[in-house]
Amino acid sequence: MQVVMGIDPGAANLGFGIVRVEGNRMVALDGGVVETPAGLPIERRLERIHRSLAELLAWHEPKAMAIEEVYFGKNVRSAMAVGQASGIAMLAAAERGVRCFAYTPQAIKMAVCGSGGAGKKQVQRMVGTLLGLPEPPNPDHAADALAVAICHGGSAGRHSAVEAATEARERVAG
Repeated sequence: MQVVMGIDPGAANLGFGIVRVEGNRMVALDGGVVETPAGLPIERRLERIHRSLAELLAWHEPKAMAIEEVYFGKNVRSAMAVGQASGIAMLAAAERGVRCFAYTPQAIKMAVCGSGGAGKKQVQRMVGTLLGLPEPPNPDHAADALAVAICHGGSAGRHSAVEAATEARERVAG
């Protein structure tokens, strides 16, 4: 059994999703959005995100944090804020000794929907189906974060095998 925290980074709305992975079965434990007011200076927004994620990490004790990679679009200011929020999430994870993994939006959509070009509504529906939820998760930032956790959870066995092999090599070499 492994608990994975998925993150859809953003300074205004950071989505989080907590999923328990047991073999091929995944169950949603928590999900939502950390919202920060637009009028707040960026350092205060990031502080609020950090504090919220630290509480969630302490409560759920995930073994991994999966983060959607920052997509650099046309708005550089927005991309910078998303990158900063992503860094804050990694910092919160590092403080608890939780490993971080990053996935592209296309890899996440492929893992959840079977198509790297899936739309937001399709992702929401598939996340709901894969986690056995009575309806698709809302808002979309929470659904995206759960999708990131599902993406990692589906490859968790591969990650565990790679980790075990690396540790064995290090013991032999050390």
